[in-house]
Amino acid sequence: MNQPTRFQRLRPHLIAVLGLFVLAVIYFSPVLSGKTLSMADVQQATASAREVREIAQQTGDKPLWTDAVFSGMPAYMIDFNYPYIFVYKATMAVINVLPNTASVVFVVMLCAYILLVVLGCNAWVSALGAIAYGFGTFGIVSLEAGHISKLFAMGYGAGLLAGIVLCLRGRYWLGAALTGFFGCMELGANHIQITYYLFLTIGLYVLIEGIALVRAGKVRQLALGLATVAVVGLLAGGSFGKRLLVMNQYTKETIRGTSELTAKTTNPDGKAATNETKSGLDKEYAFNYSYGLGETLTLLVPNAFGGASGGGLSTDSEFYKALVNRGLDPASAKQFVELGTPTYWGNQPMVGGPAYAGAALLFLFALGMFIIPGTIRWWLLGAAFLMVMLAWGKNFAAVNYFLFDYLPYLNKFRAMTMALCLAQLFIGIGAALTLQTLVTQKPTFAQLKQPLLISFGLTGGLALVLAVLGGSLFSFQAPNDTAILGNYFGDAAKDFLPALISDRQGLLRADAFRSLILILLVAGAVWAFVTNKIKPAVLYPVVLAVVVFDLLAVDKRFLNNADFVSKTQASQIFEPTPADQQILQDKSLGYRVFDQTIDFMNSNRTSYFHRSIGGYHAAKLRRYQELITYAFQPNTLNLLNMLNAKYIIRTGEPAPGADPAQQQPGAPVALPNPEVLGAAWFVSHVQPVDGADAEIAAMQKLNPRDTAVVDKRFAEQLAGLPATMDHTGSTVELTNYRADKLTYAVNAAREGLVVFSEIYYRGNEDWQVTIDGKPAPHLRANYVLRAMRVPAGKHTVEFRFDPPVAKTGDTIDLICNILLIGLIGFVAFREGRGSRSVPAPQPEPAPVAEVRAEPTKPVSKPKRK
Repeated sequence: MNQPTRFQRLRPHLIAVLGLFVLAVIYFSPVLSGKTLSMADVQQATASAREVREIAQQTGDKPLWTDAVFSGMPAYMIDFNYPYIFVYKATMAVINVLPNTASVVFVVMLCAYILLVVLGCNAWVSALGAIAYGFGTFGIVSLEAGHISKLFAMGYGAGLLAGIVLCLRGRYWLGAALTGFFGCMELGANHIQITYYLFLTIGLYVLIEGIALVRAGKVRQLALGLATVAVVGLLAGGSFGKRLLVMNQYTKETIRGTSELTAKTTNPDGKAATNETKSGLDKEYAFNYSYGLGETLTLLVPNAFGGASGGGLSTDSEFYKALVNRGLDPASAKQFVELGTPTYWGNQPMVGGPAYAGAALLFLFALGMFIIPGTIRWWLLGAAFLMVMLAWGKNFAAVNYFLFDYLPYLNKFRAMTMALCLAQLFIGIGAALTLQTLVTQKPTFAQLKQPLLISFGLTGGLALVLAVLGGSLFSFQAPNDTAILGNYFGDAAKDFLPALISDRQGLLRADAFRSLILILLVAGAVWAFVTNKIKPAVLYPVVLAVVVFDLLAVDKRFLNNADFVSKTQASQIFEPTPADQQILQDKSLGYRVFDQTIDFMNSNRTSYFHRSIGGYHAAKLRRYQELITYAFQPNTLNLLNMLNAKYIIRTGEPAPGADPAQQQPGAPVALPNPEVLGAAWFVSHVQPVDGADAEIAAMQKLNPRDTAVVDKRFAEQLAGLPATMDHTGSTVELTNYRADKLTYAVNAAREGLVVFSEIYYRGNEDWQVTIDGKPAPHLRANYVLRAMRVPAGKHTVEFRFDPPVAKTGDTIDLICNILLIGLIGFVAFREGRGSRSVPAPQPEPAPVAEVRAEPTKPVSKPKRK
């Protein structure tokens, strides 16, 4: 018999991959007419990067520092130039040719497909698992919010797993190429939290697979596989060496690093600070988003906890009827129940949708834990549970608080619910391998009866209980229901709560019945297959159709065609207000804006137009956050003065000289700050303090116009300065501004101390200063600012931000990218000449086959080897 050609072997996979692409395009069909999603997080990121990009357009290169957020921070954490990341740039150039938005989900599915092929699955089954991962509801909700990097990290993580699996199974060259390529892309996705969780599951896989290899006498294979992963892992890391180096350096200076404050420090309200000099985030902040233990039911029943925080009801709902009966206009009531009703009743602050894994997929996953051959099922079960357990956060404090305190780097991350993204991967893989095992092992109904019944009971039985009794098992009340409804309806809020509870019960009941029906369909198909009533050619499309219908129908509740807008609308991130336009008329250098009309430390709106006192970033500089937290409220005006807040945006106050009659009620107005200290100034006194606690305490009452607070660790630089300095006749002016290069003209009547309204960051290392072209030291003053001693006379002072680690990183990037390209090219040539097939999922005999020889033994109890 003639052997199939390479194209014949590849054809089913090519068709399947094409099908995945078509499915993604169909779901995101508005992109074909030029529309896109208006993603809130993308808008925030674009706003923070606007200054960097404008400077790049004017000068031809991107500055390494930006003044647009938090009065200044490294620009490489927002928008940075990586000239030598050839592998990543080439790959993204290909991806960017594909339709926007659809391309993101397609990449996730493609990477999962590759992993499943490596695990020994055929095209049908690999497509099933890929769809399960790509269209998991939690990921789709994340996409709607604009978490693009998260989805790319999810996708490339699956590809990275494929490479590691190949390495440990003896396919060293191919495994090395995949591990190197996907490791590079994983770092390029730049979502370290997902990557960290992924590494936890990789560690679990290496442990379980390693034990199996040792027991099988394949120690050499294990050693070579681990060595291959280690070497090529370093190569992948080096391909983004610049990012890793600057990120490692920056993290130490942020809220994720170690604080110098102790419990002795007090907030303005007198409460003790919670930093306690420990590294990492505060527990309360890190675990603010924690998946409820009961909320785990959403994996099986999407609306078990009400769905999203806002909307989701119809005009048939009890809540709508209650609103209309109380006299609300039907059109307004319809809009409110569809878009504003707080249907979610869990204890998370806000959710865009549930972490729904798919009822049919969960049934197959449960069945797979009985019949999937080898040790891989224990890895899938353990990894899925680990991710769900981490997502529980503070609701499983006994374990998660311990891990947070002692597992390295875990305390750098917040929103532990993010781990649910990867739980979907292992559920999808498990479901796919279950289907593959059924077809390849062909168990009889007698062998499969007990596992089938148990799996159905764990999933379909639970769905049935929730459908029938769920309304009596929970309170269906959220802690903040009264407060939320009170914002809209005042004292009448309590009258609407019973109707809202009734609707929440209805949402659970309807979706529980829905999940039960879907599970029955797939369980029925499995029963028909093992009883020889249908063939694989029928089983595959039936299961695939159920899964596609299930996931896409739920996904459409939270991301659908109505969410797409024209590219013109999406590009119009923020419209300038008259206040913004007024401030933009001021062309003087270096000033900042404080916007009171927004949550200024959690929004980049101001940064889109101005250099802002506030902003939004997941890793703020620690000292700046501490200054705002502990000193801003009691000493607001003085701190705004020293941060060069030349304008303050307020609501409803007319600008000086403006006709109040012409002001729109509540419209933002820009008020000039007459007390602002400007870009730099001389001080008369230095207040030495001992340590961060004393610094922050002094900042709560400091008048920065006359006095600078300086930690005693900088005493050497201040030696010889008089206790009182006369700065009469001395001036300092900012003459040239670029975020990472600042030039000042100083005229000092006598030697003195100049304080600059710029953030101190790695002074004398990354930020360097010269006086008349000669290097000079500078120090930190007022907890966050730069200061320096200036001799008498006229001088030119220049600050430059030029971190040496960036140059080192460029060199590493260049070398590792060239080596990685060489490795990928060599392996592609080598594999192109050969015809080896991917190994089966596990080398040991399948438990199902053993049970077939002894029908009296249940398939759920395989013989030990």
